[in-house]
Amino acid sequence: MSGSPAAHVPGVPGVPADRRRADRAAWATFAVFTLNGLVFANWVSRLPAVRDALDLTPARLGILLLVGSVGSVLALPLTGAVVQRIGTRRTVVLAATLNVVSFAFVAVAVGIGEVGLLAPALFAGQAGIAAWDVSMNLEGGAVEQALGRAIMPRFHAGFSLGTVLGAGMGALAALAGISVMVHLLVVLGLIYVAVLLSVRAFLPDPPPAPAGERHHGWRTTFRAWTERRTLLVGLVVLAAALTEGAANDWLALAVVDGFGTTNAVGAVGFGIFVTAMTAMRLVGTELLDRYGRVPVLRLSTALALVGLLLFTLSPAMLPALAGAVLWGLGAALGFPVGMSAASDEPVHAAARVSVVSSIGYTAFLAGPPLLGLLAEQVGYRLSLLAIAVPLVLGLALVPAARPIGPAAREEEPRPSRP
Repeated sequence: MSGSPAAHVPGVPGVPADRRRADRAAWATFAVFTLNGLVFANWVSRLPAVRDALDLTPARLGILLLVGSVGSVLALPLTGAVVQRIGTRRTVVLAATLNVVSFAFVAVAVGIGEVGLLAPALFAGQAGIAAWDVSMNLEGGAVEQALGRAIMPRFHAGFSLGTVLGAGMGALAALAGISVMVHLLVVLGLIYVAVLLSVRAFLPDPPPAPAGERHHGWRTTFRAWTERRTLLVGLVVLAAALTEGAANDWLALAVVDGFGTTNAVGAVGFGIFVTAMTAMRLVGTELLDRYGRVPVLRLSTALALVGLLLFTLSPAMLPALAGAVLWGLGAALGFPVGMSAASDEPVHAAARVSVVSSIGYTAFLAGPPLLGLLAEQVGYRLSLLAIAVPLVLGLALVPAARPIGPAAREEEPRPSRP
């Protein structure tokens, strides 16, 4: 991950100081994205075991996921202003602390069979992971500007890599008969230490605003809700989040119940999806450099739609899993490219990323209960067909993500290398 040369490191001829700092920050940001995905996937890959341990119906499980989503949605609009107040690094640490402590309570709640404790713990934990998400995306946008390249998909590939590793850990834990409580408590402790180490290499935060100007940050955050392009980019991200989030919440269960297989196979099915996402995010920067945002997003959305239809309508598991591959490839770029689009003009990035994230995360508010209710009637797998509607909407709105400001001058489709 490198960018344009700048001032040189004293005593080290030929090594640009700003580039070295930006490269270190890029790897640190990649690590924080990976750790975020690791927390998330270790949790969702054990949802079948959580359902069995607590004897939850699809509707009750959907409501519990909804409670967590409410925490996310409430945290998102405020995170941009918090970053402006205390900086990206401290916001990531604060959010990760809330997330890890709360999910430790989630693990204990599952272990003792206490659904009443599970709900508030999920609320606080998802609020933490949402604030962590916004602040790490803001750091990713700052690193993009420092490097002069659209590398946000690579950061989101880090998230996807974390979900691949987390899905594998969940599958192994399920095969080994390790309880959800023991599994999560051990993983959460290790992840928290890694976050504290990673943020030390973030880019320096800008000086805090003077006390008399801090209220302006809140006004800027809420003014972004009136910008047409920001709202349309938010809807593109909403469609992408529904596409990705539906798989995160329900794909493992759809494999288990749809094909009468084991929880471990369900975790493997989820792992196939996130592996495909990771692969696409790793090559996403090259595709965006060569073809530009709009064509790449159109292709991605079409792949997701085809994959979704194949997964939900195939009578056998193997073609359905092939559909999960296409679905994962297609779901990979909508969210990171939307974050890049919101960050096109750095002076407005914090407010716009907060707004776009808030709109996108309403997918996690509306998706779980609606799909849970549909699953009561038609089963987990067929209920996922509902995601075709936002996919078509997202396809129509893709042009809103076209670059503006400095990003518009930088994004020129590049010829392929010989």
